[in-house]
Amino acid sequence: MEENRDNVYLQHILEAIESINEYLRGLDYESLLKDKKTIDAVVRELEIIGEAANNLSDDFKKKHPEIPFRDMSDMRNVLIHEYFGVNTKIVWDTCQDDLPKLKEVIKAIIVA
Repeated sequence: MEENRDNVYLQHILEAIESINEYLRGLDYESLLKDKKTIDAVVRELEIIGEAANNLSDDFKKKHPEIPFRDMSDMRNVLIHEYFGVNTKIVWDTCQDDLPKLKEVIKAIIVA
């Protein structure tokens, strides 16, 4: 039962990553800075990723140390609680550098 629940949360993470990819398609960092709606949408999806990561079972987290659960949770907390001071550059870098890797790791886990 717990494994099924974990798969649901993993699917939520993948869906959020796909949404972020769609929102950012065709944008560079300078364009993003001028687009508050897209920034808000991306931040919301990152919050969802962090919340889904928080809800994964402890057993799952122990089995997959390659996933940066703590970083995901910490980012969610910053985005939720310090929304007035969100660092857009960190958001951009996370989306460009970290999410593609996370997506591949999660896809491999779901397939396995």
